[in-house]
Amino acid sequence: MDLFPWLFAVSGIAALMAALLPSALNRLPLSMPMVFLGVGIGIWSVFDGLFSPDPVAHGAITEHLTEVCVIIALMGAGLAIDRPVGWRRWAPTWRLLAITMPLTIAAVAVLGWWILGLAPAAAVLLGAALAPTDPVLASDVQVGEPTDDPDNEDEVRFALTSEAGLNDGLAFPFVYAAIAIAVAGLAPGGWFLGWLAVDVGYRVAAGLAVGLAIGWLLGRLLFVGAIDTRLADRADGFVALAATFLAYGIAELIHGYGFIAVFVCACSIRASEREHGYHAVLHGFIEQVERLVTVVVLVLLGGAIARGLLDPLTVADIVVAFVVIFVLRPFLGWLGLVRGAGTRRERAAIAFFGVRGVGSIYYLAFGLEHLEGFPNGERLWAIVGLVIVLSVVVHGVSTQPVMSHVDAKRAERTEVEEGTQADEPEHEAPPRS
Repeated sequence: MDLFPWLFAVSGIAALMAALLPSALNRLPLSMPMVFLGVGIGIWSVFDGLFSPDPVAHGAITEHLTEVCVIIALMGAGLAIDRPVGWRRWAPTWRLLAITMPLTIAAVAVLGWWILGLAPAAAVLLGAALAPTDPVLASDVQVGEPTDDPDNEDEVRFALTSEAGLNDGLAFPFVYAAIAIAVAGLAPGGWFLGWLAVDVGYRVAAGLAVGLAIGWLLGRLLFVGAIDTRLADRADGFVALAATFLAYGIAELIHGYGFIAVFVCACSIRASEREHGYHAVLHGFIEQVERLVTVVVLVLLGGAIARGLLDPLTVADIVVAFVVIFVLRPFLGWLGLVRGAGTRRERAAIAFFGVRGVGSIYYLAFGLEHLEGFPNGERLWAIVGLVIVLSVVVHGVSTQPVMSHVDAKRAERTEVEEGTQADEPEHEAPPRS
């Protein structure tokens, strides 16, 4: 059966639903990822003659489709953030990246090795795939449209958006570590120094440099110069897609991390001129493209589940998947944010909403595709698939009530603070002698 006509048909149906569903789901404890995952499961359960969207059999397609989805989401996340980059302003982000993410990778790898009996390389790859939060499926708990107020964003949405924007790229060195262990063995003498110098040092630096350079250049083209040469005055959202592909392509050509380059590029464009309404145009366009690609990925993931993606799971695999969602991320997220900004309620929400999704699919597909004969491939797909399903359901159901509660408490606190300030008596100046 020809695969591509079916992909076009499924994409058309998904695009129509993506346009109709957001307003319908606005007040329900449901999310678009939940709906489209269910649609995919339903379609492939009913129609036996459809192709099998098996990521194991179609590894290259899976890798590149999710690759496009992630980089588009990263551009959208960077363009949406109003808060300027800074050590103190982004303190929750640095904590989550420096503490929560590496501890999560280590914890999942240990569980995979000791509890699940995976080979060391497979355990490290599982940890790398499941550590980053997802910029694609976490849109319901991220910041909204860009504004001209740098203090407009609450701690929960800002932390989750900025974390997802950066940790997708910073998890990449650990995927390369898994590949290196599979080739050279667990002993660090055969791979560690090269990995540290190239996969950590050079690739991260190259991604940052390309993102900053492309973002600065596009910022000049968009907002600086004569009126008739500024791209911003033409209100063309297509520039966002150009920025995404340009930053990603150049970074990958010089063997840097394209995910880092795209997010840094978006933040650099945002910083070049914060009050221009063109940022909303760019973000609105990239958000629509992201929604379309995400829907396709989710429907195909649902189809893969209906066709047996989760069949290799064991009882131990299921337990570990639940531990990742309900124990590891909440605990390690909280640990990373101890005594940080925001209230305890806000830090708990940040720790809980560690959404796993399309980024995990990409990293697993990348690792398995770039090393032939990678051990435990089908079982890894089953575990990652189950974690994503749990995340889609648990976080999708809880997003509205939890975020509404956090927002309400923050509004109450603001009213109390404003009322206290209003009630303070004005001190009269002492009489002159």
